[in-house]
Amino acid sequence: MGQAFVLALFLMPWLRLFGLPAILFAALLPASSLAQGSQGLTSAANPAQSLKKGTELAKLGHCAEALPLLKKAYPQVTEKSSKRDAALAGVRCGLFSNQPDATVECLRALNRDFPHEPEALYVSVHAYSDLSTRAAQELGTVAPNSYPAHELSAESLELQGKWDEAAKEYQQILKQNPDVPGVHFRLGRLLLSKPNPPPDVAEQARKEFEEELKIEPANPEAEYVLGELARQAQQWDEAVQHFSRASKLDAAFGDAFLGLGESLIASKKFSEAIPPLEMAAKLEPANPGAHYNLATAYSRAGRKAEADREFAIHRRMTQKGDGPSAPVGSPSENPN
Repeated sequence: MGQAFVLALFLMPWLRLFGLPAILFAALLPASSLAQGSQGLTSAANPAQSLKKGTELAKLGHCAEALPLLKKAYPQVTEKSSKRDAALAGVRCGLFSNQPDATVECLRALNRDFPHEPEALYVSVHAYSDLSTRAAQELGTVAPNSYPAHELSAESLELQGKWDEAAKEYQQILKQNPDVPGVHFRLGRLLLSKPNPPPDVAEQARKEFEEELKIEPANPEAEYVLGELARQAQQWDEAVQHFSRASKLDAAFGDAFLGLGESLIASKKFSEAIPPLEMAAKLEPANPGAHYNLATAYSRAGRKAEADREFAIHRRMTQKGDGPSAPVGSPSENPN
């Protein structure tokens, strides 16, 4: 009775999908009786029948018998409703029987074949959250004093806004493992995230990001934040250097290209600003700031037709409420 109660509690998020009576019935019915009853059918059954039987077994909680049937039959069936029910049942069974590989396999099938279905997305949220929680618990059990365990604890404290406690966790990691990549970056990010920071917070954070680059020189995020800090201090040459390195380290880093272009505009290097801003607009076509700055660079470089086109794009986006009329600190539209 106690085990059945624990099972029901564990499966609460899934009861809406599979029905409470079936779950309670499964707690009372031996798996062997269902398996024996299904062997004759599934041994000679077509894939659709096998998938149906596997789904029924899964709904009743007999996952050891259900998962092999679902895995074998699912790829051979084309009927959507049956596949959807089978994938949902497989996810539940994978979690219930503590088989993360099977769970992920069923989630992949569910998200591939039913990518925009609300029910599939709902199940995915709960399943991935459950898998994440289990992995965190296992980490805390098998290696509670390891730096990944401290790092996970620090990230959790950050999410709760417990900045000082998180900083202590990160500093503890560095005491034990001073060359762990990513920790100085997180300390710098934490400093910039804290409410009511001290006057020298930018300098403190800058030192952390520079330390990060000593450990991991190819860190585009650290280069980018250093570029932002330099840009805010109007140190344009330094900002250009950091943004340029960030964009070279990550060719898909749209914000790095935008920061580079903005810094070049501020340095009055309008023609040089055009290529990175064109890339920023390509990588982030829905970013009004990318189009505005590109229009400004075109205009200042004497390329009026292209400037007018980008200003028109920016105007349409801002009229729809997609962004501010112009980035703060930027020149007005159609500058002379």
